[in-house]
Amino acid sequence: MNYTFSEKVSQLQPSAIREILKFTSDPEVISFAAGNPAPEAFPTDVIRDITARLFEEEPITVLQYGITEGYTPLRELLKERMAAAGCFREEQEDLLITSGAQQVMELACKSLCDAGDTLICEAPSFIGSLNAFKSYNVNLVGVPMDEEGMDPELLEAALWANPNTKLIYLIPNFQNPTGRTTTLARRKALYALAQKYDTIILEDNPYGDLRFAGEDIPTIKSMDTEGRVIYAGTFSKVLSPGIRVGYGIAPKEIISKMVVCKQVSDVHTSNFGQMLAYRFMKEVDFDAHLAGLREIYRQKAARMIHGMEKYFSPAVRFTRPQGGLFLWCTLPEGSDMTGFCKRAVAEFKTAVVPGNAFMVSEEDVTDSFRMNYSTPTDEAIDKGVELLGSLTREMFD
Repeated sequence: MNYTFSEKVSQLQPSAIREILKFTSDPEVISFAAGNPAPEAFPTDVIRDITARLFEEEPITVLQYGITEGYTPLRELLKERMAAAGCFREEQEDLLITSGAQQVMELACKSLCDAGDTLICEAPSFIGSLNAFKSYNVNLVGVPMDEEGMDPELLEAALWANPNTKLIYLIPNFQNPTGRTTTLARRKALYALAQKYDTIILEDNPYGDLRFAGEDIPTIKSMDTEGRVIYAGTFSKVLSPGIRVGYGIAPKEIISKMVVCKQVSDVHTSNFGQMLAYRFMKEVDFDAHLAGLREIYRQKAARMIHGMEKYFSPAVRFTRPQGGLFLWCTLPEGSDMTGFCKRAVAEFKTAVVPGNAFMVSEEDVTDSFRMNYSTPTDEAIDKGVELLGSLTREMFD
């Protein structure tokens, strides 16, 4: 039988990251391709204790249906925390608990974009969000970045050329995949353009709590005076991705539509995950926990960068992130980046993610690839970087 798929999904392709991860089933392959938190970052003993007490004290609440907006104690705690950071205004805004931060992107696009509307994103950007946007048949436009973030002049040109732009999607802190952080001046410039062209910014901040170097920069949401920033946060990188708990903050009118869309999608986020996140924040010194995570990632990033400085060809450039989980490597202009990534995993048993996986179209040309330092062990970082370095010197020295 021949199957005909809907226009919404017919153009979607399997994630290149997931395809490369298939190679990591080979125990000899060292993977820098994943985006998982470090195994040592999980507070397993605390989670085990909280879980036992949840099922002892509130088993029916854990197992029963919940409300779509989210577990009320968690919502109120997050509202308080985000208000203190200047990211929540009780009178104008509301907060929705989602099944991971990616659902914020999907619900925002579903609520605000019609087929053919333009959605502007950084180029490159997070593949999960890109696929969510593509599933609604939007006109996805990528705007190149430099070391300071999305280029404002190129953004304005894209806004001028696409007057039907509904959303500008940004990952300002330790961006996935590049590890770059958008500067304060650049954040102000991007927000000013959203004002000028009367559009909405979708600010994705999964890594913001993982800064291990440099000074904190205010979120774009904290600068928002007109209700034109939707903010996405998550527990995936600071507690556990497996519990699938994220949250979105937006004007009440937008949240109300996202709630209806979520009811259609999954009714509500897992009560267990929400109650676990709430108790963890209430019963554990959450800020001390975050400080411990930052130290883990500071050491891992420094280890990887030190190895790259030692073993990589000088012709290969790479970012030096101040937080998050990733760095971005760029081969000499015109290099066979895809061929490099294939040789890395096939011959040198080291997996990285080709940069075109993060472009609006995988046909877009890029000389870059992504490396992850959070997931591999220290020994794997040392060995894998040395192996990759030998490939770079063979190809570019």
